[in-house]
Amino acid sequence: MQEFNPYEIIPGDYDRALVLLGDHAMNHLPERYGRLGLPETAFSRHIAYDIGIEALTRRLASMLGVPAVMSCFSRLLIDPNRGEDDPTLIMKISDGAIIPGNHPITQAEWSERIALYHRPYHEAVSHTIAKTAKASGRAPLVLSLHSFTPFWKEVPRPWHAAVLWDSDRRAAGPLIDRLRQPGDILVGDNEPYDGALRGDTMYRHCMMTGIPHALLEVRQDLIGSEEGVEAWAARLAPIFEALNDDPALHAYEVHQSRTGPYPA
Repeated sequence: MQEFNPYEIIPGDYDRALVLLGDHAMNHLPERYGRLGLPETAFSRHIAYDIGIEALTRRLASMLGVPAVMSCFSRLLIDPNRGEDDPTLIMKISDGAIIPGNHPITQAEWSERIALYHRPYHEAVSHTIAKTAKASGRAPLVLSLHSFTPFWKEVPRPWHAAVLWDSDRRAAGPLIDRLRQPGDILVGDNEPYDGALRGDTMYRHCMMTGIPHALLEVRQDLIGSEEGVEAWAARLAPIFEALNDDPALHAYEVHQSRTGPYPA
């Protein structure tokens, strides 16, 4: 019997046509996996989850009155922001940390994690987007929230936030512009990561379906405290509100992915 809920849906006003996502919001594991052979300290690191994103997602959903979907399992178990056929779906090593519970892994265990955790999360995302589209009568705007480390391999990352996108810039462009407008933060445009990732959450639920979307990354040291979360929620809420008020961001329009043709 499945006792671990792989996702949480925060209810909101579905007719507002805005959905928030938190793919890596939590660092929990089902009891059967123990700690995957890792020390407890591993679960306070970025390898286990996106630090600050659960609190930020909850705060923004509350301020905006909109639904949100968050995964409840650690990315160390299985990464919800990867396609089912992605070889990095279940990591054996993450930022130098060997994950004993993931190596070796049988095909049966691999498939079971997809069936019990990865797939139900994406079904919840699909359900929430569909419910929002039906209630609002238009394409929802989907904004996915992530966080990134201040350093990578001892190299500092100067950006305070970053917006990732594939080839559909309808929401990403205005989001970058509005974040940069006050002039007090450095905003990455497809850096430190590129937003074109075949099979990821934005690809699966938005690129293939023509739904306007953007993925926002906030640097983890800026949202690692209640004060930081509150400050960034106050910064982001009016920006998200303004984006959501734009009729152009509520139309279906399929853009070809930079990763290649969509599967048939």
